[in-house]
Amino acid sequence: MKYKGKLFRASKEATGDLNAKVGKIPQQLKSLFVLFLVLISLFFLLRHFFTPDTFGKYGHYRAAAIDSIMSQPLRYAGAQLCMECHDDIYALKIESYHRDVSCEGCHGPAIAHTEDPSEFVPPAPRERGYCPLCHEYNPSRPTGFPQIDLTSHNPPKPCIDCHDPHDPKPPHTPEQCSACHAEIYRTKAVSHHAPLLCTRCHEAPEAHKDQPRMHLPSKPTSRTFCGECHAMEADSPKDIPRIMMSDHGIGYVCWQCHYPHYPEVR
Repeated sequence: MKYKGKLFRASKEATGDLNAKVGKIPQQLKSLFVLFLVLISLFFLLRHFFTPDTFGKYGHYRAAAIDSIMSQPLRYAGAQLCMECHDDIYALKIESYHRDVSCEGCHGPAIAHTEDPSEFVPPAPRERGYCPLCHEYNPSRPTGFPQIDLTSHNPPKPCIDCHDPHDPKPPHTPEQCSACHAEIYRTKAVSHHAPLLCTRCHEAPEAHKDQPRMHLPSKPTSRTFCGECHAMEADSPKDIPRIMMSDHGIGYVCWQCHYPHYPEVR
């Protein structure tokens, strides 16, 4: 009995200590806990009333959205319908650089034209500002993508005066590398290599101008090429940075560490 009495008193004391500690919880935490419960309850309440009935029927989206989309009027016809009547133009375009450009990307929605060709004729972009949406110089575009400076490139002629949009080859072979490699050209123009011609470092076959992806230009494959100007014993102007070829970057070609179109010292 004495043991049970002691155990009872110990349990009572422990309970009292726990209640005392619980009583010491700051009022701010109690308020936050109540607020948390209210927000959770509100979330499930709103979820119950605002979740669409068809949500989750086919997956984690509203199944009725499919019917909503299908009920919208058709506006775009697709290239296959264009080809049925304009097969000659389509045959020309499919072999050109614009083969992946949608017909309606330039001419606009054409479903009305396919239903009644005489009633609606899709417009053709004849103003000068349309083609530069893709072809005006932008450094984020990939190198080799044809780009122009709109203010200096044949102003103020519309693009279609010189280029057939269905086969947009230039009217004559580009005379300078900058016609396609605009980003590299602008970078090199403000570097120490600005006076160098592109052909000083690259051997570009003549066919590269007409079929650039089939005939790529070369680039230096040995360290001795850059050493012609930058080696200690090189016969070049004294203000050109010099290196000791025998111990500088052994095992690497120079352009693997230095960007040649802007060869800052690293």
